[in-house]
Amino acid sequence: MAHFAEIEQKTDPTGFTSDTHWIVKRVIVVDNGISTSNGALGDNDMHEDGETWCKTFFNGGEWKQTSYHSKFRNIFAGMGFRYDDVNDIFIQKQPFASWTLDSSYKWKAPVTEPALYQTYNSNYWDEDNLRWETVTNPVDLEEDWIYKYWDPNTSTWIDK
Repeated sequence: MAHFAEIEQKTDPTGFTSDTHWIVKRVIVVDNGISTSNGALGDNDMHEDGETWCKTFFNGGEWKQTSYHSKFRNIFAGMGFRYDDVNDIFIQKQPFASWTLDSSYKWKAPVTEPALYQTYNSNYWDEDNLRWETVTNPVDLEEDWIYKYWDPNTSTWIDK
C-alpha cells in the first residue's frame, strides 16, 4: 500500500516560532494498483500521479507520498509533522523550544542525553531547567522514589 500525507500551510503549531511551515494534516493509504504514467503506483515511489490521484479523489489539497519504511523523505509522516519542501523531507514535531535540528534532521536537546541512572527507569527532558532528569521506581512500596538531574559539567546524576 502507498501512503500519502496531506499538507497545509500553517503557523508553527508548536508555538515556538511564528514561522509558517507545511504541516501534515492527515496520512492516508492508497492502493498500490492505481495507474500512473509509468505503471502501477506500487512500483513508482514518489510519482506525481499518486499526488494527482489524491487531489482528484479528495477534491483538492496538497499531497506528498511518505514511506512507511522511511525509504524516502527521511521518515514516515505523522499528523503535525513538518514537510520541508526545500529538502523534500518530513520532520517530526519539535518537542521543546530549546531543541535544534541536526544535520540528519533529528531534534537534539541542548544537553546530550546521558545513560540511564538505572536500567529500569527512563530519562525525561525538563525544559524549564534545560536538563535531563530521572525518577527511580522503588523496588517495593516501602521505599521512596528517587529524583535526580544530570549535571553535564561533572557527568553525574545529582539528587533533586
